[in-house]
Amino acid sequence: MFPRLLLLFEVLLIGTSLLSATAESRDRAMNPSPMKPVSSSHKPRLLVLTDIGGDPDDQQSMIRLMTHANEFEIEGLIASASGTPGELKRDLVRPDLIREIVESYGKVRGNLSLHAPGYPSEGELRKRIKAGNPERGVANLGEGKDTKGSDWIIAAVDRPDPRPINVTIWGGSTELAQALWRVRNDRSPEEVKRFIGKLRVHAIGHQDDTGPWIVREFPDLFYILSAAPEGRDKRESAYRGMYLGGDESLTSREWIETHVKDGHGPLGALYPMKTWTAPNPHSTLKEGDTPSWFYFLPTGLSDPAHPEWGSWGGRFERAAGGLYRDVKDTMGGTTDARATVWRWRPAFQNEFRARMDWNVKPYREANHPPKVILNGDGTLAVLRVKTAPGKEVRLSAKGSADPDGGKLSYRWGTYPEAGTYRGKVDLRDAREPEAVLLMPEGAGGKSIHVILEVTDDGIPPLTRYRRILVEGKGEGQGEGKG
Repeated sequence: MFPRLLLLFEVLLIGTSLLSATAESRDRAMNPSPMKPVSSSHKPRLLVLTDIGGDPDDQQSMIRLMTHANEFEIEGLIASASGTPGELKRDLVRPDLIREIVESYGKVRGNLSLHAPGYPSEGELRKRIKAGNPERGVANLGEGKDTKGSDWIIAAVDRPDPRPINVTIWGGSTELAQALWRVRNDRSPEEVKRFIGKLRVHAIGHQDDTGPWIVREFPDLFYILSAAPEGRDKRESAYRGMYLGGDESLTSREWIETHVKDGHGPLGALYPMKTWTAPNPHSTLKEGDTPSWFYFLPTGLSDPAHPEWGSWGGRFERAAGGLYRDVKDTMGGTTDARATVWRWRPAFQNEFRARMDWNVKPYREANHPPKVILNGDGTLAVLRVKTAPGKEVRLSAKGSADPDGGKLSYRWGTYPEAGTYRGKVDLRDAREPEAVLLMPEGAGGKSIHVILEVTDDGIPPLTRYRRILVEGKGEGQGEGKG
């Protein structure tokens, strides 16, 4: 009797899957997406360590990440020790909170897939949810301290794949520290070096002593530490630009209720509405961990191999070895590290708003980002050109297009802090599809970063970028492109 019931259950399950697939295919036919799928071999590999279960901003960041899940190959969602040290009454991990979010994502994944290809299935993501050690810190590293989380990190790095593993640390770094301890304990120095060489880490502060231990013990590891300098107010950290500085109305309760929480499906309904954001008065959107994965998000603005160039996730400078720390930008008369994030807030909030619409709306009722072409190049790569001072560099966005058939606006500008030339730059026709940069006479041997922003006229307006690095040649050097 039992085998027959089991067989009947399997048949019903398959039938339900086929009905779901048929419905999704029908929806695709009615709402065709012109966006071409990106091969998984070209997506950034992302592995998240989260102390979910304390401050609810981790849930906020995870919900936003789910709306962008098509942009990454998500390798792991690892629940590390919940909360900050001493925040909770007992030591625990909360992978159940990740599963709850992934389950809600699964309910809207079909609709998200109408708008862009590449959204992973709920099942795929569930397999990648792992639990770490509820006890944090260097005292909990070593033999017998391996966890499913630390083992998963090692397995992900060891997979034969030329792409780096991008590890984002939203809380404690114990699982990464244990993985590194295990590899160093079991492998040769050359093997350890190869393992380290495949990692890129973006840490939101040092929550416990495993972060400083990693930096000290593995000085060549690519490690971005977004944190205020010692002795300064912790709220000066670059990542706090997610909710501090700039136009803070975009973080308000009203904004979240309108564009995320209400009428946007089960994923949006999970978004926590209360957290600590002082001196931001809204006490709603915090998402202090989101800049860690924004840093690796492919928008055409940045190159993750160059923290000093800047991205939605901030800008950083080399401190020593492989360690990078916060650096300041100047925006609207304000100079601080948070400006390296909040300067992009209007764009990344519009992006979030649009993707929450994707949760529930058909293709034709939502907006989709433009495709940007820079000097004939349709990739997201940073272009390079070398020219002599006094020469013109012609810049073209011809061929850029909006998948919704809307009108595009263009904005060419420079990112002074990202380059080495600090003088005035002449950019002609900076609001046209084609512009001209006159290389300044004093720019020999120096660099200028030109950022192209292309924005559509949809609701909300969405922006994509391209960057061209213009390098000034010295005397006797010819023109060229790289």
